[in-house]
Amino acid sequence: MDDVKIGEILLPGEEPEQERRRQKVEKRFWPVFKRAFRQVPFSRDLVAAYYCALDPTTPTRVRGILLAALAYFVLPFDAVPDMLVGIGFTDDIAVLTAAFAAIRGHIRGEHYQSADRALSDGAGEAG
Repeated sequence: MDDVKIGEILLPGEEPEQERRRQKVEKRFWPVFKRAFRQVPFSRDLVAAYYCALDPTTPTRVRGILLAALAYFVLPFDAVPDMLVGIGFTDDIAVLTAAFAAIRGHIRGEHYQSADRALSDGAGEAG
């Protein structure tokens, strides 16, 4: 997966596109996360990014980038099928890592606190 493709995936999009992504992410995040939990080396950051993306006080551009990355994570079809054990989430990890680098500093302590609560409640069952 090259930088140009990741850059295209992470385009924040206009508000209608962000809203579509938000709905997809809210609907599919926890089921996909539970399947990927052991394969994603930064699960806490991923859950905190989820809460940051849904936080209305997060700047629109940052929310757009996170929603784009999270939508890529939750969609069943991407560059490397998620069903391939061991490598299925590698492209998702690359996209998420690039998103985290682009929005560094916007995931706040309260997002991590929400992530910690969700993870301690069984990887999002109460999230």
